[in-house]
Amino acid sequence: MHLTSNQYPQILAELKVTIRQSRLKASLSANAQMLTLYWQIGKTIVEQQEAASWGARIIDPLASDLRKEFPNMQGLSPKNLKYMRQFATAYPDREFVQAALAQITWYHHHLGSFYSSS
Repeated sequence: MHLTSNQYPQILAELKVTIRQSRLKASLSANAQMLTLYWQIGKTIVEQQEAASWGARIIDPLASDLRKEFPNMQGLSPKNLKYMRQFATAYPDREFVQAALAQITWYHHHLGSFYSSS
């Protein structure tokens, strides 16, 4: 097939749109998975602190052990685990988290909770 000079810009423009849309969908999907993961970590901490009397002291060793197991993963600091706990406490319903918050990045949620607690 031979492209005319009029066809090429249109095809290029369509491909750019397709690529941008796919990249956005992939980003939103990854974001939804990370939000669910952070919520699950926070929920586990909340449940164990309540049921097993872990207390607040468990955060530091838990963060340390998780970082040892996943050295290339960011976001497993004691401070972030506390944010995850707050996240799970603020949104106790998993379905709500998956449906409603999947469109919000972790950074924006964290930033919002920072400002609401100030």
